[in-house]
Amino acid sequence: MSATAGQAAEGVRGPADRFGIEPDMVVMEMGYDEEDVDHDLRDALIERCGELVDEDTDEVVDAVLLWYREGDGDLVDLLVDALGPLADGGVVWLLTPKAGRDGH
Repeated sequence: MSATAGQAAEGVRGPADRFGIEPDMVVMEMGYDEEDVDHDLRDALIERCGELVDEDTDEVVDAVLLWYREGDGDLVDLLVDALGPLADGGVVWLLTPKAGRDGH
């Protein structure tokens, strides 16, 4: 049995549920890097709401998925940038790599 099927059978919510993502939501992703993002989380969000838009979007977004790691610049500036396209009542999810993934 897959982890997803097992979770559903046990009533455990998946990542998209825990993040409050609904099928009609627009989710913007900032700071994507193939090396150290949680691909299972991304896949679950994409499965729920469709493709994630990037920071160049002109759309108003319901949620922002912000991947941040040491060396990405000023976190406050990035958070302010994330707020620009965010709808009233929207959320920003700040995610960082697990310890040891970036060589530390």
